Amino acid sequence: MQQTSQLADRARAILRYDVPASLVVFLVALPLSLGIAVASGAPVLAGIIAAIVGGIVAGALGGSPLQVSGPAAGLTVIVAGLIAEFGWAVTCAITVCAGILQVLFGLSRIARAALAISPVVVHAMLAGIGITIALQQVHVLLGGSSNSSAWANVTELPGQLINAHGHGVVLGGLVIAILVGWRWMPAAVRKVPGPLVAIVGVTALSMLATFSDVTRIKIDGSLLDALALPSLPDGNWGAFATGVLTVALIASVESLLSAVSVDRMQTGPRTNFDRELIGQGTANVVSGAIGGLPVTGVIVRSSTNVAVGARTRASAILHGVWILVFAVPFAGLAQLIPTAALAGLLIVIGCQLVKRAHIETARRTGDLAVYAVTVTGVVFLNLLEGVLIGLALAVALTVWRVVRTNIVAEPTGEGTWRVMIEGSCTFLSLPTLTSALARVPAGTAVTVELSVDFLDHAAHETIEEWRRQHVATGGTVDVHDVGAVEMASAVAGPPTRGFTPFDKR
Repeated sequence: MQQTSQLADRARAILRYDVPASLVVFLVALPLSLGIAVASGAPVLAGIIAAIVGGIVAGALGGSPLQVSGPAAGLTVIVAGLIAEFGWAVTCAITVCAGILQVLFGLSRIARAALAISPVVVHAMLAGIGITIALQQVHVLLGGSSNSSAWANVTELPGQLINAHGHGVVLGGLVIAILVGWRWMPAAVRKVPGPLVAIVGVTALSMLATFSDVTRIKIDGSLLDALALPSLPDGNWGAFATGVLTVALIASVESLLSAVSVDRMQTGPRTNFDRELIGQGTANVVSGAIGGLPVTGVIVRSSTNVAVGARTRASAILHGVWILVFAVPFAGLAQLIPTAALAGLLIVIGCQLVKRAHIETARRTGDLAVYAVTVTGVVFLNLLEGVLIGLALAVALTVWRVVRTNIVAEPTGEGTWRVMIEGSCTFLSLPTLTSALARVPAGTAVTVELSVDFLDHAAHETIEEWRRQHVATGGTVDVHDVGAVEMASAVAGPPTRGFTPFDKR
């Protein structure tokens, strides 16, 4: 009896909270899925397939109950490159293999290791992807075609602006205006997703005004016709393996970071990261096997899901069901959408990936150089090289912060000096250390305040040698160990990092 009552309460909660939330997320996901497929150079309905699979499979199996999965802008550049190199069928195989790798990541319980990547590098990666998407789609909006090279897109943009023509520019600009201005609409109006209003409204305008020079989306057949089997490449297995690893890593990191963000938005169950990777990997295996784009957790849909009151994973699953119910009979309606309208939507999405809060955080924490270098590398080299360069710089910056030492030598009175050594004192600090000690006049009384958490033999030997020479010239040296590591420990054994224990009182 009690179990029946609990099931009834759960059903009522789903009907009250999750069903309405799933409908809103469905309306947000539909135009975004189409736009991401177009930007990736994939079949248009591949975005719909990925949205369906992401909602139902990842929603049911994932470890983040309120996260919503689907095709993501973060993989657009990678997928476009893979399609250009291998074709669509092989790209689907890459998606399947990447999904298998994600499942293995989850089963091996290393999911949290992906969170060790510096957030500033991830934020910069997404910003670089956003800039790349925006640069490409500006050319489409202006009536031209985009280049695979970001530098070519930048250099050719002035000429494209001069030669911009056609009603597509007006339609794309109108989409951008609607999306940018939607935040200032009344709260009751904002309940309708801005992307849906922009795409449907502009499409209707283009039909009513009978614009003859507007290019529209092309779809070959129905959703069932879009189902496609993957195939393996004839050669170039090294590039194939690199593509698999790249898609798996980026999809995993983006999904896990999105799940972390969802956890911060709500007070419900926390994410099981290993299960989340298994769910995301399974969704990618299914999506790639039937001709869909790679799937990740998507923060835009997930934040919408939380904001509109979803309580369980039923919302994410149902949103995939609604897309399937809509797409089977009505997928052909997408052919009415002007490509310039989707270009306007993608430009806004790309710009939204460049978040001012992330730049401010990077500036405030001293990581602005890492952010800028990563963005530049992603935009003008490629995503993998840009991320690797950013990670290398972040690691180097971290090492420098960890090993650097603050050393000050200053007079404190007539014939007295104080030398303060703080931080990690190692052989890397010897140039600064010897320079500071050399400034101390001979014959003075010196107090050395050693406040270090790490002291190696080279630094100890340098200080001891200076102390012997200073005492030999008539001075005195008094060493105060005020840090976690004492000076004598440097010769008692291998250097170890000291720490101040918690006060047990």
